[in-house]
Amino acid sequence: MAKYNLIPVDVPKVSTKYREIKTKLPVPESLSIFQALSESEPVSMMGQPPIIWDKAEDIQVYDKWGNKWLDWSSGVLIANSGHGRKEIVKALHALLDQNLLSTYVFVHEKRAELTKMIQSLAPVPSEYSVFLLSTGSEATENCIKLAKTYAFEKYGPKRKYMVTFTNAFHGRTMGAQLAGGIPKLKTWIVDEGKTFIQVPFPDGYRNENTSFDLFLSSLKEQGINPDEIAGVMTESYQGGGADFLPAEYAKRLEAFCREHDIVLIFDEVQAGFGRTGKMFTYEHYGVNPDLIATGKGISSTLPISAVIGRKDIMNLYGPGSMTSTHSGSPLPVTAALENLKIIKAENLVVNARELGEVLIPELIRISKKYPEVMGCVHGKGLVAGIQIVQKGTKIPDADLALEINQKCFQKGLLMFAPVGVGGNCVKIAPPLNTTLEALREGISVFEEACDEILGIDQVNPKLSKVLHA
Repeated sequence: MAKYNLIPVDVPKVSTKYREIKTKLPVPESLSIFQALSESEPVSMMGQPPIIWDKAEDIQVYDKWGNKWLDWSSGVLIANSGHGRKEIVKALHALLDQNLLSTYVFVHEKRAELTKMIQSLAPVPSEYSVFLLSTGSEATENCIKLAKTYAFEKYGPKRKYMVTFTNAFHGRTMGAQLAGGIPKLKTWIVDEGKTFIQVPFPDGYRNENTSFDLFLSSLKEQGINPDEIAGVMTESYQGGGADFLPAEYAKRLEAFCREHDIVLIFDEVQAGFGRTGKMFTYEHYGVNPDLIATGKGISSTLPISAVIGRKDIMNLYGPGSMTSTHSGSPLPVTAALENLKIIKAENLVVNARELGEVLIPELIRISKKYPEVMGCVHGKGLVAGIQIVQKGTKIPDADLALEINQKCFQKGLLMFAPVGVGGNCVKIAPPLNTTLEALREGISVFEEACDEILGIDQVNPKLSKVLHA
């Protein structure tokens, strides 16, 4: 696995409205903190660019040594309405003053307010209810549980299979990883998950066959009949590359599930609450899922997630039998309420859509300068992924992806570490309150970093001749 360099290096100084780089990077004074963490944490926690966050406000992240980054990470697609919003902070302070910090599943007033607000966003609000949880993994786990319960109680043990997709990521707990489509993440699971079946995801790049017939033939090859399937779950876009379903494929998938009474689940954990220019990404496809897993951008701050689902499925478990210790806990609920109000009041869904119409074409333009190593650009709204590959192939190049990512970091543009099956996808996910001015600066910095790392003369001599003519 490619790793960031923790040896401080001199980098060019930067001073703009959105970025400030004054020191060596990583900051020499920060190394003792990284050392303390290396002695007290597992290495799995040390995979991000070497910055010690001191504060985060609006669309910027600061350290305590005078450096400031323009954020293209949103944390990890969390801060949809931006960082440190005063409305959220004020509401949290009021609750702290009220001394209401934890309630288990005893009722507090704001819980009812939030569930009603989220319910209003469902495909058919009167037919859906909302189950609050803490993490995206909890949300997908409960979707799996509900789908399998619905199938078992209605049809018996024969209807046992969960169908998901190759390269999918649904979380880090056991059920979520069994449902995931990345084999190396579940080698630790022995003799489990035989009812979890994967079929190819129609991303149009690694898998060029985007026909729904491939879904059907893949099931047939694995000996799975429709009347044996409890549920089908897909990310609304695959987070390892911002890879989207073709709309026609999604519609045929929905029709297939309706025909056979299979629970259709869309994982919106990183795709929801305006990220792609719709409140939920599944809306791009014109389908209505039975269960929707949400999280991350629901609060822009504190840990909270939710399952939005058909009432006949959600009500399969009686009082007290489907809960979580911090379900609907007051502080995250309050943060989510204020966040959703901001998203609506500031038209951030529309802003994401409009800025996406600038961002995606610009990324495609940049990628065309280096077509032999920039395999493809996929995205909508304010999320995009660029697959970095070995020259002239589709083989992931994680080292080169990290080099681009690190160069951006040194210039004051912050992204989280490259993602995807091969660790080669440079992921771009600015907060939804990003301005056009800030976005254009970010694009300029990203292109500058690519030019410095890739160099047209080195990567594409033929294009170099044309540009230099």
